[in-house]
Amino acid sequence: MTSFQRREQLIEVGRSLFAAKGFEAVSVEEIAANAKVSKPIVYEHFGGKEGLYAVIVDREMRALTDTLSSSLADQNVHPRQIVERAALALLTYIEERPEGFQVLVRDSPSTDPAGSFYSLLGDVSVRVEDLLTEAFKRQKLPSRGVPYYAQMLVGMTVFTGQYWADRRKVGKEQLAAYIVNLAWHGLSRLEPKPELRFEGERAQREAAKHAKPSGEQDSERDAKQDTGQADDERHADATSSTVHV
Repeated sequence: MTSFQRREQLIEVGRSLFAAKGFEAVSVEEIAANAKVSKPIVYEHFGGKEGLYAVIVDREMRALTDTLSSSLADQNVHPRQIVERAALALLTYIEERPEGFQVLVRDSPSTDPAGSFYSLLGDVSVRVEDLLTEAFKRQKLPSRGVPYYAQMLVGMTVFTGQYWADRRKVGKEQLAAYIVNLAWHGLSRLEPKPELRFEGERAQREAAKHAKPSGEQDSERDAKQDTGQADDERHADATSSTVHV
């Protein structure tokens, strides 16, 4: 093999091992054994498993970034089409690069959060936030919740993708349709001032206003019991009188 070919081979082997086991569980010895080379070869190309891991993560991050950026680039199409494109883009990446996706979502040894998968998702959320801000302005909705809605959309799509990566019981387009169905119909029916209807503090205060004090409830219960006992006694007296006659 040429030096380039050997390097690419080690990247492929490393990607498979890191995807299956995670960074911490993989050793240089294992990488070398699977590539059928000596340990010094791994060190020569990457300086150790940390260097190999960093190269793999960088490649996968660039691939995913390019995919997602393309799906969000054209803002002149219908907003629903943007949601569909973004969902399909992530699922396509998972479908075509399953090991790379597993490497990204597994444990990371990186001490630099700027280079992490979740940093990438943060960047994507900012792009989604920009799109939502324009949509909220058109619908005359308050924009205070926009950053949170953006995080929700990205998080929902990513975690659904993680679940699907291990349980592909539906096709990519069908799953994208599920994601869009929930996201789009939720967005299209947003309330200007959402609030909890049953469990929020305001709802509980309203419920407390309409609830009778426990003392009154006890009095009503006792009164009902007394009334029931009186009815029973009257019924017993009437029955006794009838038998006596």
